[in-house]
Order: sequence, then structure tokens, then C-alpha cells
Amino acid sequence: MVIRKELPPIGVSLASDVEHRPGRPHPYRARVRWTDPVSNERKSKSESFDTPEAAQAWINGMKRAAQGGIDPMAATATLGDYGDAVMPLALRGLEGKTLDPYLAGWRKRVVPTLGHLPVRLITNGAVDRAVHGWIADECGRSTVKNSLAVLVRIMEQAVRDGIVDRNPAQVSGWQREYQRAEDELDDPRSLALPDWDALAQLAAALVERSAGQFAGWGEVVIFAACTAARIGEVSGVRVGDINRETWTWTVRRQTTPSPGGILDKGTKGKRARTVPLIAEVRDLIARRLDVSGPDPAARLFVGPRGGRITTAVLRDATHWDDVVTRLGYEHLRRHDLRHTGLTWMADAGVPVHVLRKIAGHGSLITTQRYLHPDSRSIADAGDALSAHLAVRRSPNGPHLKVV
Repeated sequence: MVIRKELPPIGVSLASDVEHRPGRPHPYRARVRWTDPVSNERKSKSESFDTPEAAQAWINGMKRAAQGGIDPMAATATLGDYGDAVMPLALRGLEGKTLDPYLAGWRKRVVPTLGHLPVRLITNGAVDRAVHGWIADECGRSTVKNSLAVLVRIMEQAVRDGIVDRNPAQVSGWQREYQRAEDELDDPRSLALPDWDALAQLAAALVERSAGQFAGWGEVVIFAACTAARIGEVSGVRVGDINRETWTWTVRRQTTPSPGGILDKGTKGKRARTVPLIAEVRDLIARRLDVSGPDPAARLFVGPRGGRITTAVLRDATHWDDVVTRLGYEHLRRHDLRHTGLTWMADAGVPVHVLRKIAGHGSLITTQRYLHPDSRSIADAGDALSAHLAVRRSPNGPHLKVV
């Protein structure tokens, strides 16, 4: 069945149709066709959708772009390609001292995070998640501001070009989120789970809420907390990274979203580090090694269909937000599993210089935030001082020497 509709010849003249193709994952194909006014070549562009309404909405968007004189190919371009093409126009009038940090923000943060998405699919939610991701990566406030500012300008140009109706990059509240992140960095101990039982309860609840009750989600959570690792680093573990003789893990890579999909890259600190594998997780790791096989390049942790794991995948697959709220840990995010592991190690008496190596921190100041004493530690410190002074006191107690 083909529903045909001729669009008015304003700007580039387009013809369109929606074709229903039963039995396909996305059965409604929307297509537009036009003649290139320069080369006189006949061109077409199509996309598939779940519903005829979505297909028609895509056609309507192409119509608005054509009416505004926008090449239909440009109207479906990715943010990265579109931004590079309109950058001089979008940033016109800026001084050099502003232009340089804007371009750095575009190249280092906007494109790696959002550049693979079509301009038309850039939403407020997508921008929110990108900004919060930059904050979680500990980017400075000015860095986040400049990265968002260049995105605002590019999307404002897309509004003027008729590709989108409104600018989705004009988000609010990120400064409050940044302040929250700064507060957390000052006191990461407050984000940690209290004990092993709480971790086990969380892992079990996440598995229970997941489709098919996939046990691997719980294993990822327990492994991340017990190694103080990021979820991306857990996803990047290969069989060859695990040493069964010493029960250590050499952290060499992390799995992160990127233009065109998910890829593996070096760790955040750009250098490998060694992490101990405690007795509580060795049986878990042994099972994963047996399942993964002898290939040293095989992944230790994968999703239920063998795919790579990201923090967003873990969140969505386990209904993370609902689960942690029900358990009374409303604040808990996936990254807080790392805070949990580092806090536990600090409380266990791991020396700060060793803890820094395990965490992969660039600054000792960052590691020291995990050493904030709790009330029991304070009481113990007082007892220790009393015991020290008791050894040196005279039998008759302290006395003043009169001169």
C-alpha cells in the first residue's frame, strides 16, 4: 500500500509517499524525492518508522526544510556534519578569545556526545543527558558553559534554517546540577552504600526488575563496587586482564558512547592501573571466566544478548531509578558504586597512596576526600591518643613543674 502526496513546489519541489511494508521492524517507510536544481539529478531520501503518523511527521519536517530553501540532505544531516558546515555562520561576530574555547567544546565534548545524531533528533532530554555527562566527567564549570554555548548557537542556526522548530539546547538548571556534583565531590563518602548486605540487596533487586531476570546485571553491580571501578571500565574488562594467580585486574580500557555507537578507549587517566580482586567476588569472576572461554580478548561482562554495557544500558535494563528509590537510596547513581568501593577501602585502612593508585586519581586531594573520618573513627582516634598518653604519664598523674 502506497499513500502518495505531492508537496507544493516552494523552494525545492518534493514528492513524497508513505509505504506500508508489513512484517518489518519499522513497517512504514517515508520517502521524499526531488530534483537537484544545480545538477538536475533526481534524488531521494527515506526513513522507516513504527507508525504512519511518525512517517508523516518526518515528511512534514522535510517539507518545512524545503520551503525554507534547505537541501533535503542537509535537513537529515547529523549534528556533527551540520555543525561543521554552518560553524562560520553560527559563530559570526565572536572574538578570538571566545571562539577558541567554543570550538574546543564543540570538538572535545559536543561532537563525541551528540555528533552522531541527526539534527532533527536533538532533544531537550538528549542535551540534558549530555550536559550531566560532562559534569559527571568532572569538566570545569567554564568548560561545560562553553560547550553548551556553542551547541546553542549551532541549534539556533538550525532553527533559522527551518530544520527544527525550537532550540533544544536552551536548557536550564544545569548550574544547580553542577553545584550538586561539586557537593558530591567534596563528600563522596556520603554517596556510598553502607555495607555488603546493602550491596547484595541492591544487586538482587536490580536483577529481579530486569527483563528475564538477567543475573549479569547483579554481577556487574557487585564487581563495580568491590573494585571501585566505573561502569565503562567494568564493561571493558577482557579475560586477559584478569590474573587468577594474584587475583588482580589490570584496568586498561573503558567502554563509552561515541559518534556512530559504542567504542572502547583508554581509561580516564590514560594509563593502566592494577586493582585487587577480593575474596567475595572471586567465585563470581571464576564463573565469568569459564563462560567467556579461553580467548584473552573475550569480554568478561556483556548484556543478555552479548552487547556491550554502558551506564545508560544498566539504568534502563534494570529500572535503576525505581529500584534505588524503593530501597531508600534515591541519591544513588551507577557511578556511586565506585564511591562505595573507595569508601570501603578507605575505612579498611588502605593507605592513601595505595588507594590513589587503585582509584587512578590524578590528584591526591581527590583521594583524600574518601578519608573523612566517621564518628567511630573519631572515637577510636580519641581512645588511641589516651592510650598513647597513658604510657608516658607518671604513676601519680600529670603535674606542673613550678619554677
